[in-house]
Amino acid sequence: MGRLPSAKPTSFDIAYLAGVSQPTVSRALRGSKSVSAATRANIERIARELNYTVDKNASSLRSQRTHTLALLFFEDPTPDESMINPFFLSMLGSITRECALRGYDLLISFQQMHNDWHVAYQDSHRSDGIILLGYGDYQLYRTKLEHLVEMGTKFVRWGSVSDDSIGLTVGSDNIGAGEQAGAHLVEIGRKRIAFLGDASDHAPEFQDRYAGLCRAMSAVGIAPDAALQRDAVSSEESGYSAARSLLAGGTRFDAIFAASDLIAIGAMRALTEAGLRLPQDVAIIGFDDIPAASLTSPTLTTVMQDLKGAGSLLVDALLSSIDDAPVTRTVLPTRLIRRQSTAV
Repeated sequence: MGRLPSAKPTSFDIAYLAGVSQPTVSRALRGSKSVSAATRANIERIARELNYTVDKNASSLRSQRTHTLALLFFEDPTPDESMINPFFLSMLGSITRECALRGYDLLISFQQMHNDWHVAYQDSHRSDGIILLGYGDYQLYRTKLEHLVEMGTKFVRWGSVSDDSIGLTVGSDNIGAGEQAGAHLVEIGRKRIAFLGDASDHAPEFQDRYAGLCRAMSAVGIAPDAALQRDAVSSEESGYSAARSLLAGGTRFDAIFAASDLIAIGAMRALTEAGLRLPQDVAIIGFDDIPAASLTSPTLTTVMQDLKGAGSLLVDALLSSIDDAPVTRTVLPTRLIRRQSTAV
């Protein structure tokens, strides 16, 4: 038997009559743009007919701070099935410490791209704001970010910082990092430098790293060769496949700049299997300085990002946004860590 309206109407009564869920009613009555105009108008009409009034005490309780921040990881392919990029695992420690210093708890979960995770967190009031790490294909992900902005959700993300970035963003100087890597490879005499990583607007951080590499090469009169670029996502298997493709292409190269350490580690395996010596035949540089970078053979030259500064700035930016205080996008410097893979 269907649910009948009670003597004192509630949001559940409205949901029953409108044929929608109670969370949809809540969103509609607070003017959320996540509910269509037609559905919102119907819910408002039913509320008027029932003489429904918002429970101010309950509303006040819902508006209070939870003193909890949500950290949402994007699922990445990993060999250990953790589904978390090792770089973000390293960043987790600094974010957790910063939250503790600010008196906040940290709620950690995965971003399920096939679900409306952004709506769930908005409705559940489980946190005062959201930190987003990782994104997969940015052109698909940006629609989620646009929705968060439309809903007025307080969030900050780690990613490429640019004038057209959506929402509050903290990230590294990826172009400058690419220049550092390129300058180092040129310094050790390499001229045929390949890049492994998606250098398109689907992966803006990788795209910026490639742009920095090309800038460093052009500065010394070396023309970047598009035939030496191979798409790869941040995983060892992708790096391995990209390096195999590069070798099969037959275009000569004497160095590789990989868009992440995981890509670089996979590429090193492919190069070694092909009988090439590292770094004598091919010098290689990664990006992120994950713990595994110092355990490879040879050890991996890489670009280190400021993990401690990243955690502090992400939390600080989000709390400032929650307090409606002025906050700007932030770019952190990077540092080249020289190891055996470029020591010639």
